[in-house]
Amino acid sequence: MDPPLFVTTTFTIEGYRICAYKGLVRGIVVRSPTLVQGLLGSLKQLVGGRIGAYTEMCEQTREAAYNQMVEHALLLGANAIVGTRYDGSDVTSGSGGATEVLCYGTAVVVEPLEQDPEPPARRGYLPG
Repeated sequence: MDPPLFVTTTFTIEGYRICAYKGLVRGIVVRSPTLVQGLLGSLKQLVGGRIGAYTEMCEQTREAAYNQMVEHALLLGANAIVGTRYDGSDVTSGSGGATEVLCYGTAVVVEPLEQDPEPPARRGYLPG
């Protein structure tokens, strides 16, 4: 099993210190709805409400971009990504157009902060 890869939107990880910066990592995916998603989405636009077909497509696209970013970080030897962000935009106009999703952050190597190697009870006293 691979060691855990921390991914956070913050620039620090509590209990860890950044000991090396590996650089910018990103994942980018451009997707357009399938014929069925486009048809269902167009029909839903007529009556209003949540467009589940488009929501599903967007979530799949975000997940694919995230996974690409994580793979990129692992290739650089990172064990964490800080400052993670998403950005999205339309690549083509009109219904059925393509959507671009970018997921990016800074790949780093973190290590746990040093902890007291001997608990108080072992040093001859108990906290009181």
